[in-house]
Amino acid sequence: MAKFGMNLLLWTSGVDESIFPVLDDIKEWGYDGVELPVFDFDSGAFEKIGKKLSDLGLERTAVTVCTDDANPISSDPAIREAGVNRLKQAIDMCAASGATHLLGPIHSALGTFSGQGRTEEEWNWGKESLAKAADYAQQNNVMLVCEYLNRFECYFLNCAEDTAKFCREVNHPHLKMMYDTFHA
Repeated sequence: MAKFGMNLLLWTSGVDESIFPVLDDIKEWGYDGVELPVFDFDSGAFEKIGKKLSDLGLERTAVTVCTDDANPISSDPAIREAGVNRLKQAIDMCAASGATHLLGPIHSALGTFSGQGRTEEEWNWGKESLAKAADYAQQNNVMLVCEYLNRFECYFLNCAEDTAKFCREVNHPHLKMMYDTFHA
């Protein structure tokens, strides 16, 4: 049977106790779980929301993005490493809240464009970065789920075919892809 979740980005981009009444409503409306936005890295806040969700019997996944200064496909090794570290921080928030999956455009910086199509170097840097993040995710029992976006939001992965190929080439049991019909 299919499960239904509600993305908390409809109400907030952060996680704190002010969202608790909404969680009560989501449970009352009959949803099975929620998707937590992970844009801040306050483990205490994620532990609190995790406890609240457990008390309500709601499952949880999480969504995050990469940024210009933490881009897994950057030509600058320090920025690529910052991208891996940002993903590790997001994985830590998943562990703190009990989220089982971390999804989103975790492959490259959201809204960053090079002025050209992706390069083979970027492809390889992305595979290396996501393999490192997937290793860390596996240690924390979190599944990474790569989401492609339309060409107006990123240039690295824009279709299911490329995302499937990318995930196959990373070849890690803790990296999967999602098919989002909005971006198809």
